[in-house]
Amino acid sequence: MRFKILHEIKGRMRIHIVQKQMNFQEADILQYYLTSKYNIVSVKIYERTQDVAICYRGNRKRVIKTLQEFSYETVSVPDYAWENSGRKVNREYWDKLVQSVVMRVGSKWFLPAPVRTIITVVKSGKYIWNGIRTLARGKIEVPVLDGTAIAISLLRGDMKTASSIMFLLGIGEILEEWTHKKSVDDLARSMSLNISKVWFLSDGKEILVDAEQIKQGDNVVIHVGNVIPFDGVVVEGEGAVNQSSLTGESLPVLKDEGGYVYAGTVLEEGEITVQVKETSGSNKFEKIVTMIEESEKLKSTMEGKAAHLADKLVPYTLLGTGLVYLFTRNVTKALSVLMVDFSCALKLAMPISVLSAIREAGTHKITVKGGKFLEKVAEADTIVFDKTGTLTKAQPTVVEVVPFIEENPDELLRTAACLEEHFPHSMAKAVVNAAQERGLTHEEKHSKVEYIVAHGISSKVDGKKVVIGSYHFVFEDEGCRIPEGMKERFDNLTEEYSHLYLAIEGQLAAAICIEDPVREEAAIAVKALRKVGFDKIVMMTGDNERTACSIATRVGVDEYYAGVLPEDKAKFVEKEKAAGRNVIMVGDGINDSPALSAADVGIAISDGAQIAREIADITIEADDLLELLTLKKISNGLLKRTKKNYASIVGINTGLIVLGICGMIQPTTSALLHNTSTLAISLNSMKDILDKKV
Repeated sequence: MRFKILHEIKGRMRIHIVQKQMNFQEADILQYYLTSKYNIVSVKIYERTQDVAICYRGNRKRVIKTLQEFSYETVSVPDYAWENSGRKVNREYWDKLVQSVVMRVGSKWFLPAPVRTIITVVKSGKYIWNGIRTLARGKIEVPVLDGTAIAISLLRGDMKTASSIMFLLGIGEILEEWTHKKSVDDLARSMSLNISKVWFLSDGKEILVDAEQIKQGDNVVIHVGNVIPFDGVVVEGEGAVNQSSLTGESLPVLKDEGGYVYAGTVLEEGEITVQVKETSGSNKFEKIVTMIEESEKLKSTMEGKAAHLADKLVPYTLLGTGLVYLFTRNVTKALSVLMVDFSCALKLAMPISVLSAIREAGTHKITVKGGKFLEKVAEADTIVFDKTGTLTKAQPTVVEVVPFIEENPDELLRTAACLEEHFPHSMAKAVVNAAQERGLTHEEKHSKVEYIVAHGISSKVDGKKVVIGSYHFVFEDEGCRIPEGMKERFDNLTEEYSHLYLAIEGQLAAAICIEDPVREEAAIAVKALRKVGFDKIVMMTGDNERTACSIATRVGVDEYYAGVLPEDKAKFVEKEKAAGRNVIMVGDGINDSPALSAADVGIAISDGAQIAREIADITIEADDLLELLTLKKISNGLLKRTKKNYASIVGINTGLIVLGICGMIQPTTSALLHNTSTLAISLNSMKDILDKKV
């Protein structure tokens, strides 16, 4: 790529791309390429002027080389990286804004007064008609105020005022729509799918491949607990699919052969093979935008109160206008009051504050699925942690494979990895990773795998029944036995480790010892959470009492419960809620899903099971418990910002009404100041909360 450096300082440079013009897609490809480089901190591309501002770390020569090596043709970019970038939307609304201003100035300079009058009368029809329709529905809302103000100006023959009011309303509509759409799109992009690997079915065998390799018409296998990566038709198997993220349905929907499934939904039970119909990332993006726009789940109490208050204030604005005219007989003063309404700012600023807070959380790799949950986080006083992958590291490791039959430990690990690789849990990943580190390849030689939530896996390998899982599952549910003469070895298994038990044909074959170290930041995070308002911090685990007690003591929780099943966690959450407590549940596994659903706020942390992440109200990508504090600070900051917005809206608009009654400002000035203040409050609401005074 040819370019020239316009100017630079240490760590930052501005360049000009030498080409005739740059379209949106080219700008997005360049943005994707540069931001993927570890030494590039941030990039801003101005496609109109073909300039690029780059902030970087480290060696300047490396940045120059990166730019020289770039070519639009050689960079492979996922569809979603440019289809939904927001660049086209920003240009569209900016052009609308410029066009409105140019048309306004041009008409005043070049059109004769009679023509301007005709245009004003024609344009007024839309606003007056909207006001009449609103009244016909039995509502007295903002369109009634706008239509009344314009109609009165026309009746007085004051075309200048009517025209100015409509111009300002038009500018306000563009800015409001632009601001809201940008907030929604930013949030939708942060919630879009990010699935890198899928199980591709080829000649009857499952092969783990990059998601980008999948084409329309390919068959992919979806195992229990996994997110469905593409829209498609079920061609084999059946399962219960959780579609709540797209449809709001609380109960899973049965999908069997011929049924249609959607990207982003989760397979809760069963196993299905899906023929892919749509691979584009935009399909999921559009569904998320629709969900954000329409789902009541996203509405916080703050937003509801703001909208309710806004609608209630409109009749009082009309009443105030009537009283001013009644006492002053001055139409201008009455219009000045009419042009100021509280509802516009309330209805715009509050939702934008919430969407902005959700977007800011996304910059910290925290995905919040609705303003309601930020509000609940701010109110929460009880937090319940799952142990494995939450208070302990998300990447446990296999320390030892203890055999109980005459078989090489590596062969036993190979068999375990063959089964475990199908299921998204930190313990399963530990087994798979251990096999990879030892160079143990494992072709699919087992029959259909059955996963029993929170217990284990059952299948057949070379015609023999094989199970792997917890003590409860292997010895109590499946009735497996310890081989003769091996009881002492079993009793001497190190209790500081977690154990997975592998049994073949009803006999224990191996115990896989897994080190599940406590996170370095766990004790610090628990202590900090207590300081910010959590007075009850609980740990729950399916592990044995000794392991649970050791970890609970080290991290400093108030209570802990060992040997619990998924339903036990959910019951505990329900009991706490019934006692009047506001409960957050933090987990990462399939067995945490019932408790995540039951809590006031369910938080899935790190790279846990996809079903847990889908069901959770908030997901934290960063492998750091201290991000819970970031979430809490954003939630608290949102409440503070909301209160400040209320005070600003009431104060500014009340002041404008008083100035109008006193005759100190004209209706057009009143409208201008009102719209300007609304925009200013909305723009301030879009700023980041952390490290800001709100």
